[in-house]
Amino acid sequence: MMQQDEPDTYVIAGGENHSVREFVQRAFEVIGIELEWEGKGVKEKGIDKRSGKVLVEISPDFYRPAEVNTLLGNYSKAKAKLGWQPKTSFEELVRIMVEKDLERERKRTR
Repeated sequence: MMQQDEPDTYVIAGGENHSVREFVQRAFEVIGIELEWEGKGVKEKGIDKRSGKVLVEISPDFYRPAEVNTLLGNYSKAKAKLGWQPKTSFEELVRIMVEKDLERERKRTR
């Protein structure tokens, strides 16, 4: 991007649509926890299937019921002008993020 003659705006995206719920589900799977979902909307909760403990709850302060259902980044301009395309899958990205958070937390608590 920085090597372009003129500045421009590019969307860097995976070209797939995923919900926050899918992200949370996958993040817990990375650490070996299977979630079961109960409720809808602001009352939805993610519960550890083994222990029955509530691990995820919706905060009414951040819940946006009128949110657009589908937002999808279109990276075609970045591909055409920069030759860029996604190489990391959603699942791999979540795994990388979780592992980095765990690594940072381990360093912090030493």
